[in-house]
Amino acid sequence: MDLNKLKLNEEKTEMILVSPKKHLNHPSLPSSVDLNGSSIALSPAVRNLGVTLDQSLSFHQHVANVCRTCFFEIRCISSIRHLLTEDATKTLLCAFVLSRLDYCNSILSGSPNYIIEKLQRVQNHAARLIFRSSKHDHITPLLQTLHWLPVQQRIQFKISTLCFRNFDLSSPSYLSDLLDVYSPSRSLRSSADTRLFRIPSARTKTYGQRTFSYQAPSIWNQLPHSLRHSTSMQSFKTSLKTHLFPH
Repeated sequence: MDLNKLKLNEEKTEMILVSPKKHLNHPSLPSSVDLNGSSIALSPAVRNLGVTLDQSLSFHQHVANVCRTCFFEIRCISSIRHLLTEDATKTLLCAFVLSRLDYCNSILSGSPNYIIEKLQRVQNHAARLIFRSSKHDHITPLLQTLHWLPVQQRIQFKISTLCFRNFDLSSPSYLSDLLDVYSPSRSLRSSADTRLFRIPSARTKTYGQRTFSYQAPSIWNQLPHSLRHSTSMQSFKTSLKTHLFPH
């Protein structure tokens, strides 16, 4: 900041230490740092571009915030549901609820099932509100009628489209640099497939296997050959949604 003649606003600056839980209480860790004469305290969680980051990157707090906001919107829409048509209700829920479920959802890829299930309950409530169905009604037929992919599949859809952009050269460099096209060292049956990514090794399941560079190739390589070789983004998205929909 000093080198570029910029002034840092210490009052709006936060500090977070990302580390395994067993290291967070180490006595040698500072509780604050001095910055231009101001003391910046260590925070357990910080918010950046609408995403809440915690010290272990579990995203527990982020998911809790999303669920709380979504349920608030659902209650508001529910209070006027008797005045709305199904289409109008669906439009409102897509704008105020599903948009929040989809925002930055790729960071949750590889998360434990109980994290995804919290978000899935939000989507289930939204779907039932549209049709005024009971909480005991099976949710899959409702989601199929709405053409809504479940939360886990929505995450896979987002990451798969980001991977496809790597091949139509529309992917930003900060993502394409994390993906390596697979090229075997010797002739194999898969050598002819030019749309596979190399899956990097990862030492830890909590951190390494949840990175984009690991999750994206893992999800992409599992797609059918014909789907990975789609000729356009539109045809890819259409076929991908059909492929991901629970049968």
